[in-house]
Amino acid sequence: MLDTAAIVMSHGKKLAYGYAEGVNDNMCQSHFHDFFELYYLESGERYHLIEGELYHLTANEVVIFPPNVMHHSYGDKNVPFKRIVLYFTPDMIAYPEPCTYLQKKPRIFSLKKTKKSLLYFLLSMLDTEWDKEEGIFQQEYLESLLNQLLLTILRADYTPVQSTPKTRPAQAVNYIHEHYAEEISIPELAEMLYVSPYHLCREFKKATGKTIVQYLNMTRVLHAQRMLLETDYNITRISKETGFSNLTHFNRIFKSIAGMSPSEKRKQYKTI
Repeated sequence: MLDTAAIVMSHGKKLAYGYAEGVNDNMCQSHFHDFFELYYLESGERYHLIEGELYHLTANEVVIFPPNVMHHSYGDKNVPFKRIVLYFTPDMIAYPEPCTYLQKKPRIFSLKKTKKSLLYFLLSMLDTEWDKEEGIFQQEYLESLLNQLLLTILRADYTPVQSTPKTRPAQAVNYIHEHYAEEISIPELAEMLYVSPYHLCREFKKATGKTIVQYLNMTRVLHAQRMLLETDYNITRISKETGFSNLTHFNRIFKSIAGMSPSEKRKQYKTI
């Protein structure tokens, strides 16, 4: 599935809208991005693997992902779905308190019936405005609609969605997120999960679209990016605190995933 909204965001836009429907159309791998994502499941069922926790979503449920959270969605075989995504930068949220609240962790909402029609109305308004040619105060109007949508969700009487029992790959993902700064070996991880290394690697690749080593490196780079943004630690300290054995290896892996060196990434953050 081509994520056209993500392509729009890659060109420097502050907000992007995307609609998709399909069947047996799953994400090939876990990923993260440096903007918020609002995911609304209009119909069908989907699974979301979010940093080691697996959630089963049904129609009219909403996930709001803060920036830099690893996630991955997929569905059961032959189960059709329709979904809407909104991507937006943190500065599009007009009020500090809701922004801080949403940045703390991913939040999943199952809304009451009275709120579903309002939610869909606001999403439709955003879609209509998004499709128009750029007009007077369009950006301000989109920002207003987005904030009304977010506040409507946050103020709703909703039922929290609980995670499902963890599969072996989900347990492995959870262990990686809790111990990424330590040395992690596949044989030891497999032994902890009472499975052979071969079968664990196969199950993990099928569930996440990545090998265990690839996922571990992505997780370490994700946390390194956070440190580059949120601390004044030097590059050597960040490499050690995110589990890399040496600075050369850290620089090589970081650039292969982030597309630039750690020092270049820090400079980029300073211009934001």
